[in-house]
Order: sequence, then C-alpha cells, then structure tokens
Amino acid sequence: MSENPESPAGAHLELHDAPAPSDPRIDRISGHVREIIRILGLSPESDPNLVDTDRRVAKMYLEIFSGLEEGNRPKLTTFPNDERYTAMVMEKDIPFYSMCAHHFVPFYGHGHIAYIPNERIVGLSKLPRLLEFFARRPQLQERLTEQVATVLEEELKPQGVMVVIEARHLCVEMRGVRKPGSLTVTSAIRGIFMQKAVREEFLDLLRRRG
Repeated sequence: MSENPESPAGAHLELHDAPAPSDPRIDRISGHVREIIRILGLSPESDPNLVDTDRRVAKMYLEIFSGLEEGNRPKLTTFPNDERYTAMVMEKDIPFYSMCAHHFVPFYGHGHIAYIPNERIVGLSKLPRLLEFFARRPQLQERLTEQVATVLEEELKPQGVMVVIEARHLCVEMRGVRKPGSLTVTSAIRGIFMQKAVREEFLDLLRRRG
C-alpha cells in the first residue's frame, strides 16, 4: 500500500484522532457535501439543523477513514517464542466498524483472528489494532479479511493464520433488498489451517461463547 496522495504534510491522523481544524481537506470535502445537501433540496444556510453539517461530515470522513494513512498502520510487536508454544492463539469477538466502498454506508461486526506460532508470538493488543486499521477506510469485507491474514502471515511467519469476520451491512439492510439482521461471514485461511482438523479446532473455539 502507498501513502495517500491527498494527505497534506502535517495532516497525519492517529486512528482515534479527529482532524486538526486547520486541515485543508476539511474545506475541500465540506464544499462537496454542502453541494449535495443543496441538490437534495435542502438549505444548509437557513435550516439550523444543517448549519455546519458539511464540516461535521468532512471531519467525520477524515476520522473514520484514517486507515488510508499508511503511517497509521500498527507496528506488530513480536516476541521470541521461548516457551515453544505450538498450539492455537485466538482472539475472538473483536468489534469493528467500517464503511462499504460501494455505497459509503456502514458495515460492522466482529472479527476472529487465530494463528499458530513458529519462532515468534505477537502482542495480543496488535490483533484488534490491525483489524481496526484496515477497517477505517472505504472497504470490502472480503478484502478486509484477506488484508488482516496477509499481514500476519508476512510479518509473523507463523505455521498458519485464520481470520473470520462476521458483519451486518447497512447497504443490505436499509436500501436495496432491505433485509435487516442478515449476517455476512468471510474467512481467510493460511498455512496449517488448510488442514481440516486445525480448522475444526478453530471453529470449536469460536462456538464457545462466554
């Protein structure tokens, strides 16, 4: 992935940061949002509920799309696997929020990430941070699932990785087919998880709620 060419110098955002008021992208985005409001037959000047809505939307986009900034990608802190641990490590029910790249409406749910170590293990806090980083951009659930698995495979070099994401998509629930409550499930499988017995262990651990 490359640096976002639209990000001006000094406009770098942490994943949870709101943009600085001086960020020039706010004015650029808000002008387009204001025009959309007008095209819809609304008045951003006279309706008190719409005053500054364009700027609020611009700031929101910069915040929730902060994963587009390559500098925000979390560094995977790893440690030597001195205990020679070779069983599964799973972090499940990790909440996330993202935006559908097709309609710019939210999809949200939970990610379940597992790996079997080789020479190194990863700090557990990095797994949800990695999911959040890739979620904070216009996204496809299929791509999000693969991106998390690929980074873990490339940087941790484990025996295997498996990622499952379960999500509700508002582009399905509030428009188009309008099927509230439907759940989309995607998976990415690497290495030893290609073996049926290992996948079944993952699924068994996943089913153990609470």
